[in-house]
Amino acid sequence: MELTSLKFVSDKREKDFNKLNIYTVEELAKHFPRDYLDLTHVTYLRDAYHNDVLLTLCEVQGVEVNRYARRPYVKALCAQGNYTFSAIWFNQPYVAARLKRGEYLFYGRVQNKYGMHCTMVNPSFEPAGNCKKLKGLIPVYSLSGALTQGVVRSAAAQAVEKLDIESVIPSGLQKKYSLMPLKEAYKKVHSPKDMSEVKLASERIALEEYFVLLSAFKVIKGGRQEARRNKYTVTEQDINSFILRFPFVFTEGQKNAVKEVFEKLTSPTKMNLLVQGDVGCGKTAVALAGIYMAVKSGFQAVMIAPTEVLARQNAVLIEKYFPDFRSCALTGSTPAAEKREIKKAVASGEIQIVCGTHAVIQKDVIFKNLSFAVCDEQHRFGVAQRASLSDKGEGCDCLVMSATPIPRTLSLIFYGDLDIVTIKDKPSARQEITTAIIPERKTEDMYRYVCEQAKQGNRTYFVCPKIEGDEEGTTASVTELFEELQSKLRGVKIALLHGRMKDKEKNGIMSDFKNGVYDCLVSTTVIEVGVDVPEATTMIIYNAERFGLSQLHQLRGRVGRGDRKSYCFLLPGTDSEEAMARLSVIRSNTEGFKIAEEDLKIRGGGDFLGTRQSGKILGDIKNLKYPVEVIFTAKTISDEAFSGCYDTHALSEMAVEKYERLKDITLN
Repeated sequence: MELTSLKFVSDKREKDFNKLNIYTVEELAKHFPRDYLDLTHVTYLRDAYHNDVLLTLCEVQGVEVNRYARRPYVKALCAQGNYTFSAIWFNQPYVAARLKRGEYLFYGRVQNKYGMHCTMVNPSFEPAGNCKKLKGLIPVYSLSGALTQGVVRSAAAQAVEKLDIESVIPSGLQKKYSLMPLKEAYKKVHSPKDMSEVKLASERIALEEYFVLLSAFKVIKGGRQEARRNKYTVTEQDINSFILRFPFVFTEGQKNAVKEVFEKLTSPTKMNLLVQGDVGCGKTAVALAGIYMAVKSGFQAVMIAPTEVLARQNAVLIEKYFPDFRSCALTGSTPAAEKREIKKAVASGEIQIVCGTHAVIQKDVIFKNLSFAVCDEQHRFGVAQRASLSDKGEGCDCLVMSATPIPRTLSLIFYGDLDIVTIKDKPSARQEITTAIIPERKTEDMYRYVCEQAKQGNRTYFVCPKIEGDEEGTTASVTELFEELQSKLRGVKIALLHGRMKDKEKNGIMSDFKNGVYDCLVSTTVIEVGVDVPEATTMIIYNAERFGLSQLHQLRGRVGRGDRKSYCFLLPGTDSEEAMARLSVIRSNTEGFKIAEEDLKIRGGGDFLGTRQSGKILGDIKNLKYPVEVIFTAKTISDEAFSGCYDTHALSEMAVEKYERLKDITLN
């Protein structure tokens, strides 16, 4: 439906709406308010502060027109009991004719509040006994061109009235969960009586869109499921024998994950599985068990990692646990002659297991019978790269791993084409990492502790957010810190590592740190992913408030990977209340999933699920905040719907159309 079908929307105004990416009445209805003016409470100016924006009731006692710098201004003397103040309107001489003696409601900003006198500048006003506009909640919209708030409010209200807004959630489920009619929710978002209505209506709209998104992923998965081509002959007894090769007992979470992989590989459809677990939970051991299932059945397997250090670390593990199979490491720094030999052996099937980086994805790397692909730290690889890897084998099963702590419900958004298995427990031998927030006055004590740790053979990471500091000197840099630590940590061997170094140099430094050549490593976040140094027991993070909570948790996971007691010290660059609240979440929690939940609560759901993070997948839910409970409710409803309440292939045409739109967005 065209915008010009609405009253007071001319061709010129239509172009202004187009600048906001609004081209239809449907899109206008989904142009939600970015804020609301709360005109439900009257505030008296004696209780206000400078720069407060408020609604107040007063008596106008007199009006005068003056001039300042040759420009007219209207000044009204107002009273609230014994308290007096003035209201001033610049360049609006007509205001004088509209103001009479009597009671008025004023809405505006309080200025120059000193002692017993203050001023309101250019406030809106209405007679108290005949108030039509200054009441209730007034929606505030994003504007463009010559559009005004009044024009957008009128057009949005008309759009909602004109549209036939129907829910795609089955009526039985709507009734069971007492869901508000969707059209009513749209009306209340655009014209609410109070903020409780805004909350309920926005949650209802969020629920609808999240349900559609989950349904879209369900349809996508159904369309992508392929019949199994590779038949695995490995038995459960074989797998149990392989697990006994490890020097530790698998946790219940690892056992369940291995069982899930085995069931997927022996199912009639191809596996596409995400193994998600906290740092140090043993995901790699699960991946090795999956690789064993493939090579024991006569197929080839590949494992790729985002960095060469991690790839070679995986290659060492493969060589250790697969002595009866031939394996290799293929990375960007592998010599050309060696690369040619490796590629030849992989193509002929002589090499059964390949560990590598993005170099494995190159077109000239050809496998004879690849059936199992593993992506380590999968959030560092794009969907296209993962697809390129699995395409190297006919009907190749794919297992991806991620330690990024994302709650299961939110994982569906990012990994909609994946099944998910979660490992929540950790090996019993590993001690919990103690986290502390270190004030500046305690840094010297911390440096002495690091020196003592170095003497005991323990290693320390120092992490900074930037390679070079800022002009204000408020952000620590690795180069400056490296120079400072060389003078403060006497007798301690320190190395510098950052992203501008060449790969060969970075790999050499990381290997030397792992092998004990250095006691301390001063680095940026390049050490965030997967490096395993059991002797590293201390992580020190400067300007910790500049990192996301999940990233801080990832960095903390670089220590405590052995049986030694480990610590993480957070050094904030500010003592603001918000920064301390965020860092306190890390200090008080060691479980990544709990941290992700708390991070979502602190930041709000809008930014995390909105257009700034997810492109246009949830573009219909702009600028609104939703509590975590909304997402879990949607997940519950969707799970029940998919368990047999209705057939996704028999949905209404409107629902299918939405699914197709979201599917295209997701796949692209």
